[in-house]
Amino acid sequence: MGDQESVPRLGSVVLDGTDARVLAEFYRHLLGYVYRPGDEPPAAGQDDERGRDWLVLRSPDGSTQLAFQQVDHLPETTWPKNDVPQQLHLDLTVESVEELLVQHERVLRLGGRLRYDRIEDPDEPLRVYADPAGHPFCVLVG
Repeated sequence: MGDQESVPRLGSVVLDGTDARVLAEFYRHLLGYVYRPGDEPPAAGQDDERGRDWLVLRSPDGSTQLAFQQVDHLPETTWPKNDVPQQLHLDLTVESVEELLVQHERVLRLGGRLRYDRIEDPDEPLRVYADPAGHPFCVLVG
């Protein structure tokens, strides 16, 4: 790095959830990510020890990853009201309003809930959803 100051590298974004496996499965299907070796769901009827603790999903090319941490209690954000702020959210992008409509149906089918709709905005069409644990995420044209 020469004279440049060294900086850390972002390894993962970690989401808490009261059911880490359900949350990981939601994002696995939504984003097309794959489990880190060893974090895959167990066979039917087998104990899911990893799912009660910590799971990691990676993009197919390995460039990004999301992790999921099991917690006993998680207050759901009330955004756009600020009683319980969102604290963190994910921005997911698509190429067109048509693709935004396709992804809307996928998100709902996978268990997401629409929280805010700004699809008609000519400058930045988007929709904000809550995942099964209540974390907000945006799908926007960008």
